[in-house]
Amino acid sequence: DEATDPSTSEENWECIQRFCDQVNADMEGPLSALRLLAHKIQSPQEGEALHALTVLETCVNNCGDRFHSEMAKFRFLNELIKVLSPKYYGIWSSEKVKSRVTEVIFSWTVWFPQEVKIQDAYQMLKKQGIVKEDPKLPEDKILPPPSPRPQNSVFDTDEEKSKLLAKLLKSSHPEDLQAANRLIQSVIKEEQEKSAQVSRRVHTISEVSENVRRMDELLENYRRHELSPADQETLQALFQRCEKLRPLLFRLASEAVADEEALAEVLQASDKLSQALGQYRQVVASQ
Repeated sequence: DEATDPSTSEENWECIQRFCDQVNADMEGPLSALRLLAHKIQSPQEGEALHALTVLETCVNNCGDRFHSEMAKFRFLNELIKVLSPKYYGIWSSEKVKSRVTEVIFSWTVWFPQEVKIQDAYQMLKKQGIVKEDPKLPEDKILPPPSPRPQNSVFDTDEEKSKLLAKLLKSSHPEDLQAANRLIQSVIKEEQEKSAQVSRRVHTISEVSENVRRMDELLENYRRHELSPADQETLQALFQRCEKLRPLLFRLASEAVADEEALAEVLQASDKLSQALGQYRQVVASQ
């Protein structure tokens, strides 16, 4: 309550830090904290909601993997989406609060590319037209990466860019700060494209695995002549869907050439898919 007090215009950093400490000290801290923060972010008082978003971002930077894990679940993401959706609180939430919530979710898609649910939530907002374009951060505001930052960040792998950014941030000249922001924005775009590739790959491999498993079950029943007409239609539909997934896997393989682990996952999924399609043709099409 103190950290999100709407009667104060300035952030109470002492209270915010105590809140973070309590989150880290309590096993149920992340879950309890996010439940409380969701309630405050949905407040009809703009000041309270904005303070709560500052607390949230500070927790992201200071409360580690347990907090990140809970934050990336639909249970919490849906509470943020309600602030933006006209079906819920979006009809009366202030534009300033909605803009800040959008910025928060967008920044998470960049710094947590492995969290598929965050990617899904943000893409859903764009498809529904609630978010029309990716937010642009103010020129005088540096986007702080959460700690720990993902190991595949461009700043971790590109030493030249990392050194340039460090040099620009140490400068006292306003134009250097603006240049630092432009560099961060270019990296954000690059990492967003990477995260979109990761999301596509994870979704496709998951769908292939589930379809292959289901096809194996139905084919086994087919061999025993225990397949109902409805299940036969399902089996045929699965076969047709798996046929369409093959070229998608080829594209994913070409995207993953530089990542041996990702490429191995795609090729393994492709092998399973080919085996399932071969089994279908052998068992069903031949009859």
